[in-house]
Amino acid sequence: MQEDDVNRCGYHGAYISVDATTGTSSQSSLTESILRRFPGGSALGTHLLLEHHAWQHDPLSAESSLVFAFSPLVGSPLTTSAKFAVVSRSPLTGRLNDSLASSTFALAGKRSGNDAILITGKSKTPCILVIDDQQTRKLPADHLWGLSAEDAEARLKKQFDGGHHFAVIGPAGEQQVSYATISHNGRHAGRGGSGAVLGGKRVKAVVVAGNQRTAWANTDGLVKRAKQLSDLSFGPATEKYRELGTAANLLVFNRLHCLPTRNFQRGSFANSDQFSPEALGAARNKTRTSCAACTIGCTHLYSTNSPTSNRNVRIEYENIYALGPLCDVQDPEAVLQASQRCDELGIDTISTGGTIAFAMECVERGFLNETWLRFGDGAALLEAIHLIGTGAGLGKLLRQGSRAMANIIGHNSIEFAPQVKGLEIPGYEPRALQTMALGFAVGTRGADHNRSGAYEIDFSDAADRRNGTAAAARLAVDTEDKAAIMDSLILCKFLRGVFSDYFGETAELLNLVTGWNFDKAGMQVMAQGIINAKKEFNIRCGWTPAEDTLPHRMLNSVLRDDPTAQLNTQTLQTMITAYNLKRGWTADGYLDGISSK
Repeated sequence: MQEDDVNRCGYHGAYISVDATTGTSSQSSLTESILRRFPGGSALGTHLLLEHHAWQHDPLSAESSLVFAFSPLVGSPLTTSAKFAVVSRSPLTGRLNDSLASSTFALAGKRSGNDAILITGKSKTPCILVIDDQQTRKLPADHLWGLSAEDAEARLKKQFDGGHHFAVIGPAGEQQVSYATISHNGRHAGRGGSGAVLGGKRVKAVVVAGNQRTAWANTDGLVKRAKQLSDLSFGPATEKYRELGTAANLLVFNRLHCLPTRNFQRGSFANSDQFSPEALGAARNKTRTSCAACTIGCTHLYSTNSPTSNRNVRIEYENIYALGPLCDVQDPEAVLQASQRCDELGIDTISTGGTIAFAMECVERGFLNETWLRFGDGAALLEAIHLIGTGAGLGKLLRQGSRAMANIIGHNSIEFAPQVKGLEIPGYEPRALQTMALGFAVGTRGADHNRSGAYEIDFSDAADRRNGTAAAARLAVDTEDKAAIMDSLILCKFLRGVFSDYFGETAELLNLVTGWNFDKAGMQVMAQGIINAKKEFNIRCGWTPAEDTLPHRMLNSVLRDDPTAQLNTQTLQTMITAYNLKRGWTADGYLDGISSK
């Protein structure tokens, strides 16, 4: 390590590179100047991908890189801080992908003596990579290949002692399904196909452990602030998530006609009441749990009548939306079982539902000769997920995502494929939430509700949600900056409502851990630098301004059940230009001096 890396609080000052081909590793230093710009999580992962020229390589090739990135707050007493980011080039979009998960994997990974783990290469046979106190081993994984992530993790717990924790892929990751996930203890780095990248390297699991802890600069101050933050996490800002979970959003969105239904043909769902947390809880057993180091406890688990599994399934707004309303499936039991099956295979529920809904409309229009796959048919939904898992028949197409499917099917079906940059759109109707429409269009990872909080502008008095404006676009930049900080420190976004001075208070948290002297303005500059780095990666991958758009359907038709919700190309482009200029980029979204060459 260099001189300025010694005795730094919150960090080890190093990351480890592991070659899946040979199992060998090497450690590299991270200087303070780098960490002040890219403090951890998505930011640090993006920086390392740029440093290793990851844009040059196919995501599924041996040369590609995948990063597990931790943060200075991991291991601290701050609530929700036990999180990690998985960052790579996406096999679904070909652009940057950064997925987050909460679990003890983050705690153990940082105790391995590393601020990040970078994996390259490709094993000849299925393997496990073990990083333990800066030492690495490569072990065979033939006995785990083909198992669900949950079953594989259960076997790994028997193979290793209790200090080891595991990031695992399911069968979909092994088979390189474009939207496969990476899982630990029932939590998932879910979007964009990071599981496929790991599967392409024939790595079934990454195992971490260690006893190397980092110091805190101001222990007394940190503990005091952690107590205050925990108290606030029990307040009204998080009450909805504690008591009902994110599924509480469903009825509100339905009432406002912004719940995408029947592949974005409508904005409301006929049987929404049956999917409310109250109705789901009344009809089946329910338990509640928390992520590691979290005081909020938003995870709500429900029983199912599945003939193949007695495990409860975690239900959130997005998996209900994607597998229920988007596919017009009105049977809650079918939707819960579909979500459970997605977890077993290790696939993203949003991309799964979006791709199946797209296929259902293709069948409806006569573009696909799969007459069994109809909107509203719960059994067909389950069969489609089964085919994604096996790759048989229609599954070969479904596992590629809606954009790739549309390009194969033709008939201008790309016009109603529910995706941006290849990533399927979450449960926010863009025509009814037009600032969020901007967030989807310009998102570096594609259509994304976690990297942009633009919907907060739509639901505020600062904007008319059905009439997008340049002024609202400029406000959306601030929500994206806040998300960039949250995803790099890393803290749960459900905490965002407890801060009265977001950038000032997150600066305080970072300073208490590291001993640095960031202020509000410094955090805002950091956020802009993180967004710029993500944009640079995409430009180097070949991004063009034409990618920053929405499907033709959303720009050329009104919602059937809300004719006042209408968005056009000119309005969207006005917002995009205002956004780009607010960011300090060119009007069409380029960074000065950065090209794809």
